[in-house]
Amino acid sequence: MLMRHLKQSSNSNVYDLFSGRPLYDAKKRIVRVAPELDGLEMLYSNDTAPSRLYSLKIVCWGLRENGEVVGFVPWLDDIVPCTEINDPLNGRWEGYRDPGIDEIFYTAPAHKALELQTALEYYDYDIDHPTDIIQEIPDTIGTHAVFTHDGFHSFALFEVLSWRLLANGQIYGMVVDESKVEMTPILPGDPCLFGAQDHKEFRYFFQHRIANKIKQQDPEALAAISVLIEQRGNKQKNLDSQADS
Repeated sequence: MLMRHLKQSSNSNVYDLFSGRPLYDAKKRIVRVAPELDGLEMLYSNDTAPSRLYSLKIVCWGLRENGEVVGFVPWLDDIVPCTEINDPLNGRWEGYRDPGIDEIFYTAPAHKALELQTALEYYDYDIDHPTDIIQEIPDTIGTHAVFTHDGFHSFALFEVLSWRLLANGQIYGMVVDESKVEMTPILPGDPCLFGAQDHKEFRYFFQHRIANKIKQQDPEALAAISVLIEQRGNKQKNLDSQADS
């Protein structure tokens, strides 16, 4: 197995010393990813319209150490399993969808599970460090990362070029640092890339449809960002009040 040389606590309150981010449960740790190339989507609902279903394109499928295969989507400030989405409006996973034949299903496609399991058996790494790079796959759905230093009074949008899987199971959206570009085209693994989630000014991921609306200063898109900021602020206030009590 790929991860047999890496031991980590399954306690979800343990944090990685290098990234500062919480470690995944060991049994749920992602050990292999495969890009979604056929346009399959995640379906979800939320409290704004409980009877309505929304869709997001899946960026990849991930194989957990316990053998489970699950789709992943960029969701708010991270890339998360479709089955575990959560947001201020109580977003809920409702299944997967193949838009080509309008079919809804609830487990990963058999061909993706086979691809991941076969690849895991073939690539047998000796891992020396939790932050060793296991894979890096290109982003195929037009994900953008939003950065701001002043509470969205101004902000910058950057395309996510790739997704990098580390030995500890964390997946990072990789963005170009223009000051470090030495050659083009920029490909996955280029030294000029950095993990968006580790940057202090990073706030959210958006797929290209929303990102384009933000670039165009679309009122509805900007209003949605305002809601996210407000909800995030309220959540932080609640955490602070709990810490003080």
